[in-house]
Amino acid sequence: MRLPLLALLARGPAHGYELKQDLEQLLGSAYPQPNVGQIYVTLGRLEKSGLIEGEDVTQSSRPNKKVYHLTDAGREALRAWFEEPEDEPRVRDEFFMKLALAPQTGLAEQITLINQQRRQYLNTMRQLSKLAAAENRDNRIAHLLIEGAMLHLQADLDWLERCQEELEELE
Repeated sequence: MRLPLLALLARGPAHGYELKQDLEQLLGSAYPQPNVGQIYVTLGRLEKSGLIEGEDVTQSSRPNKKVYHLTDAGREALRAWFEEPEDEPRVRDEFFMKLALAPQTGLAEQITLINQQRRQYLNTMRQLSKLAAAENRDNRIAHLLIEGAMLHLQADLDWLERCQEELEELE
């Protein structure tokens, strides 16, 4: 959450609730929405680390609010984030650990685990399809997020099929 908030502040000052709304509008309903408390805690941490500065703004008819802006250090951290490619291969996969360890425990069958996981992925794909149909067509970012998640799920389903074929050959 830290770097996305910095990215939103790169375009100009904003307060926490405004940042939450901007994230929701940008990413749509497919992305897990942060609660406003999480946003403010993160903003406090960013301020303590010198990446942003906050300024109290007095409002006559409402409670005062704090407006944040990016510091030079924050802009540099954001620049470094954009320059660094993501390197998170899915080697540490919780499902694969279950699959690998199941025969040693005698508590679960590998094919049963595969079938359960397949059902979960298919249910998630159905939910994402519903979200895509309900999402505002003008929000291309949200549609790309949903499409990416569905492509990952399809690859996971293909991998499950491969696992099942391999395990059935071993029997």
